[in-house]
Amino acid sequence: MTITRMQNCYYVAEDVARARAFYERTLGLTVKFADRDRWVQFSVGGANFALASPAEGGSGLSGGVIVLEVDDLAALRPRLEADGTKILGERDMGSHGQTMTIADPAGNVLQLFQKARPATVAGQPGS
Repeated sequence: MTITRMQNCYYVAEDVARARAFYERTLGLTVKFADRDRWVQFSVGGANFALASPAEGGSGLSGGVIVLEVDDLAALRPRLEADGTKILGERDMGSHGQTMTIADPAGNVLQLFQKARPATVAGQPGS
C-alpha cells in the first residue's frame, strides 16, 4: 500500500451555494468541478480544494478534511486495524472510486481515496 498524493482538502458546508459564492466570487477561485449543491471543487495552484454538503462529506464533520490518495485500500485495512485506527465510514462511489474515513490519534478526520480500477475485458490481460 502506497499513499500516492494528497488528492484533495475540503470543508463541509451547510450552505454550499453561499460558501461557493465566497470562494468563487470573493476570493476568485476557479471552479474545476461541481456536482449541484453537493460538491464544488476548485483548482488552486495545481492543488484541489473543495466544499462538500453534509450528505457528501459526512454528517457531523467540521473543519478541514485531508484526502490522501492510496493505491490499495483493502491492503491498508489490516494495518489500520492492527494500529487501532478508528474507521468512521466507507463509501463506494462506483466508477469514481471508494473512500475510507478515519480518525488519526488526535481525533482529526481524514479520508483515504482509491481510484476505481479500470474494468477488465474478457480475453484481455487481467481478466
